[in-house]
Amino acid sequence: KLIYIDPPYNTGHDFIYDDDFAQTRAEYEAESGDFDEDGGRLVANLEGNGRFHSDWCSMMYPRLLLARDLLTNDGAIFISIDDTEERNLRNICDEVFGCDCFVANFGWQRTLTKRNDSKGVPSEIEHLIAYSKRSAWQPNKLERLAQTVDGYSSPDGDSTPWASVTLNAPGAATHQGMVYAIQHPITGELMYPPAGRCWTLGQDGMLAGMNAWADYMLEPIEDYERRCEIIGSTNGVPKTIPAIMLHDNTSDTHNAAKEVFRLGSEGIRPWPEFFFTSGGTGGMRRKKYLDPNVGRIMTNFWPSAEVGTTDQGKRQLMDLFGGKAPFDTPKPTSLMRRVLDAGTDRDSVILDFFSGSASMAHAVIQKNAEDGGSRKFILVQIPEEISGDYATLCEVGEERIRRAGAKIAAEVEQANRQLKLGEERKPVPDIGFRVLRIDSSNFRNTYAEPGEQQQASLFDFVDNLKEDRTPEDLLFQVLPAFRIPYSAHIEQFAIGGASCFNVNDGLLIACFDKKVSTDVIEQIAQMRPIYAVFRDASLVDDSAAANFEELFKTYSPDTIRRVI
Repeated sequence: KLIYIDPPYNTGHDFIYDDDFAQTRAEYEAESGDFDEDGGRLVANLEGNGRFHSDWCSMMYPRLLLARDLLTNDGAIFISIDDTEERNLRNICDEVFGCDCFVANFGWQRTLTKRNDSKGVPSEIEHLIAYSKRSAWQPNKLERLAQTVDGYSSPDGDSTPWASVTLNAPGAATHQGMVYAIQHPITGELMYPPAGRCWTLGQDGMLAGMNAWADYMLEPIEDYERRCEIIGSTNGVPKTIPAIMLHDNTSDTHNAAKEVFRLGSEGIRPWPEFFFTSGGTGGMRRKKYLDPNVGRIMTNFWPSAEVGTTDQGKRQLMDLFGGKAPFDTPKPTSLMRRVLDAGTDRDSVILDFFSGSASMAHAVIQKNAEDGGSRKFILVQIPEEISGDYATLCEVGEERIRRAGAKIAAEVEQANRQLKLGEERKPVPDIGFRVLRIDSSNFRNTYAEPGEQQQASLFDFVDNLKEDRTPEDLLFQVLPAFRIPYSAHIEQFAIGGASCFNVNDGLLIACFDKKVSTDVIEQIAQMRPIYAVFRDASLVDDSAAANFEELFKTYSPDTIRRVI
């Protein structure tokens, strides 16, 4: 549903990915069939490079093509970037996503510090370029910050905040029937809309609003010339239009209306929908109530007061790691949460394939803790070597998720312990995650031409599993073959001394032990899984191999069996 990336900004000090995988046959054979995916993957892109911008664009273009394919139809991508490549990034995204799918160039106020030693104009903002999978996509609305946001308040003690809006509108010439007098409930004076304007509501609606102050009626009065003056013409103006007049225009009525105004001014009893300015003797306005279900419209300026700064992002990381930040340029989680607010629902999947210090994962856990959501994150990061206590940037991200998850879970549990009787408890968010790395196949390459085989080497291929691979490695290699996600629930259990895996409560049962007996196979068949997987070397003897199919035909004929 949402992709967020924070790629290298190409400032002349960044490393970028080198995607040239072309090899001659001699180079391939020299690597003994195993391609070293880390060799030469990161290269420096210095400002003196004649292809300074071109190399960066060549690195970004195929990744954005893939990102577009990974988005859902109602999904969007947000990309952090600075001024160096902002223009080129827009051009690439216009080609990949289409100009009509451009959402916004959000300006994030990343710092409040003005550096006097900056060359040219100091930069306070960074960009977040947003594109959608389909045109007409709109970001979600934001929660309202407080009752006074956007001019909403409650000066009369009303239970719902409101804003003051006018009761007149332009168009007197075309709405002549909505130009008439209304008698003021406190002063008794006649009120008209300003020149060229008319009342906003129809006469029935205006009469109902005034009746909340006193007893009103419709009564014709001699005000033709005044109405023509407001309309600005005599052409077609009705000779008479009933005015909204007090039924009893006396001091008792005026005093009762004053009391209504006083009670509202002191917050004792709210004013009616229509109210009066200048201590009750001025013009007439209308309450526009705040709709709690309608949030704020997102603009293209994200102030630091709402989404944090780079300094706050670094301090947040220092708090998690005992006062020492293992990564220099982390994004604040408040910025990541604004991205989540804009483009996700409570159960969305979020991808970040330049994940850095895992700020996005941290923000996802925070957001789930707030609203009880079940958002999931997928982070991708090359194991870039760094200096300090951690060998690679991946290790920093893993440790951050562990620490942030534990901290957030503890905070939720602490808040729940302080709840009063009857208050609703917040669920503790799922803070688990699984770490995977890309590697070569678990199986050795046993394919060769007959003339390439030697008699002495045939026994080397009895077991085609590489020596350093574990049963977990095998399990995760077969999961995609059955369209089972890597995030599946996995339990390890034992049957007759054999170690087995139960994936998603019986969807898949796998056993990769050696010397698996017929009894173990029989018990697995009796569990009736959808899929069952064994190693070719698992079967203890020829008898077990012969009975394998028969046991499943007897106990679970619908189970799909695989032997690898």
